[in-house]
Amino acid sequence: MTVQPTKTHIFQTSFGKIIALKENGIIRAKSIRYAHSERFKRPVPEKPSASEIIFPHKTPVCPQVISPLVEKMIGPTHIEDFDADESTQFLSVFSPENFTDNENLPVVVWIHGGSHEIGCGDLPTSDPSDWVKEQHIIVVTVSYRLGLFGFLGGDEERPANLGLFDIIEALKWIKNYIPDFGGDPENITLLGQSSGGDAIAHLMISEGVEGLFKRVIIQSAPLGLRHSRQKMSTEFLKKTEFLKDEKDVLKMAEEYRKHVPAVIKYGLKAAMPFGTQYGFPPLCQENEAVEKWKSNAEKYDVLIGLNDNETAFYLKTSDALNKYFGKGFGLIILDKAVRKTTEFIYGKPAEEFAKNYAKAGGNVYLFRIHSESEHNHIGAAHCIDLPLVFGNEEAWKSAELLKDIPWAYIHENGKKLRALWAEFARTGKISDTSERPEILRIRKI
Repeated sequence: MTVQPTKTHIFQTSFGKIIALKENGIIRAKSIRYAHSERFKRPVPEKPSASEIIFPHKTPVCPQVISPLVEKMIGPTHIEDFDADESTQFLSVFSPENFTDNENLPVVVWIHGGSHEIGCGDLPTSDPSDWVKEQHIIVVTVSYRLGLFGFLGGDEERPANLGLFDIIEALKWIKNYIPDFGGDPENITLLGQSSGGDAIAHLMISEGVEGLFKRVIIQSAPLGLRHSRQKMSTEFLKKTEFLKDEKDVLKMAEEYRKHVPAVIKYGLKAAMPFGTQYGFPPLCQENEAVEKWKSNAEKYDVLIGLNDNETAFYLKTSDALNKYFGKGFGLIILDKAVRKTTEFIYGKPAEEFAKNYAKAGGNVYLFRIHSESEHNHIGAAHCIDLPLVFGNEEAWKSAELLKDIPWAYIHENGKKLRALWAEFARTGKISDTSERPEILRIRKI
């Protein structure tokens, strides 16, 4: 592949003069600040700028501790490329180089996953350039507060759901300014994976989102862990009270891990100690959530689903478990554990969500990604959808997740899946005649 030289491109917007990068058929306006915040305060929208808006040298990221599992399964994080910032309200806009001012391209907004405590909007493994070029769409990637800063709260000093409020501010920015990038403000689709999908599902029933998006694609959302979390969150909040005024943000990210609620006490939900919290703005009470989703069923088109072997990402990669369950009868037990936990956390909740939504009159599709590669030792595990949606062979070349799977196989299936997801983003429908990748099962509910 011939790499074109990088050039700059200027977007003259009502938000300001934004300097972007033009490379390989893509224009990328990187790390635009859409809001700012003080610690444990709601975000304040960023005002339009009279001076040029220039992309920073390093990518802003919410303070966090790097996950050894993610490093192993997805790839190393080059920390020298990132800059920790607890006011992490930034977004990047990816658009095709060749478009006309009156095209009004469909817009997909990427809400990253990471258990509400790690990650950011701009990672090489979720660079949407391939998708933008192939399908002639605009993709906006969003960063927001995580962990102690965005998804743990419960009192006046430390409010809950600040990460959700950040995303809402990002959506308001996109609604206002995306026409200046060639995007259609009336055709915005939210796409989220894992905790990003959880956030999107809850944005559907949040206050203050009216008219901000039209469709949602929810991948691998751990909706089975959403129930009865308040007691755990209250305990976690109390145990981390001593960190609330800590000036060293990286120390905060390191220290809270010593006080994470025990899985033995709270069950599987403690594996994701941060999260959206019912009963605090912008969310309703937990017992009202299902009816809220039903009452909003005609507002949003929904594409929701999972991978067949989600929890293999955690269980089949554990050295301790493989020592005792890695072969023979032990492997049969481990496979059963993967099936049971995948269905409990992801599968049954997604199906229940889809059926309730359809009964209430909503337009909803349910999908599952499965493994067809004889070489893939863990199957269609958590995050296997990411290289399919985003491509980027270079970013995924060291991923243990794709060990022994030829990239040509990922690309062939991914290109077809990207076309389907773009079709849904354009129209809210997936035609029966549209080509399916062999690893995908999808049906309208």
